[in-house]
Amino acid sequence: MEDWIIRLVEWAGYWGVALLMLLETVFPPVPSEVIMTVAGVSAARGAMTLEGTILAGTAGAMLGNWFWYWLAHRFGKAQMHRLIDRYSRWLTLDWEEVERGERLFDRHGPIIVLVARMIPTLRSLISIPAGLFGLTLGRFLLFSTIGTLGWSAALAGVGYFLGSQFAEVEKWLGPISTAVIAGIVLAYLWRLVTWKPKA
Repeated sequence: MEDWIIRLVEWAGYWGVALLMLLETVFPPVPSEVIMTVAGVSAARGAMTLEGTILAGTAGAMLGNWFWYWLAHRFGKAQMHRLIDRYSRWLTLDWEEVERGERLFDRHGPIIVLVARMIPTLRSLISIPAGLFGLTLGRFLLFSTIGTLGWSAALAGVGYFLGSQFAEVEKWLGPISTAVIAGIVLAYLWRLVTWKPKA
């Protein structure tokens, strides 16, 4: 899976890293764990600087984060309520859970966003409740950027410091990306089977 990522990063450099992270955030074709680690390896080989790689990945991801925030903000709670009423079974979500999430966001929204930016899958999804529940754009961008920067730096750093062992990095990149995607699918299927709406 990582072969085309390596080729794109080598061909497009920082722009390739930013584009991949944007795509991963908007519609995840491949986990950021793979993208930023490959980018870090490329930086170790001298194609880019580590700092530039981290900033490019952060910029691309933040553009995607803002997109989901904006979409959720425009969509609004009224529309969301109708959507959940109609498709709650497939979304494995009811309105009571949404309201519980809103109360949590009212108290700890910025910290939730910050922490979620460093957790696989939640990294992209957290933008939706942030926009839906009215977290201000300034606070959303600030805490999202801090979390995204930390995540990008950690992954790129792993690739950078293992750059001299590129063959070894390649061996575990594929299984990691496959495991992340499989975990997301299995988690959803498990919730689909076990979830029951409130009476």
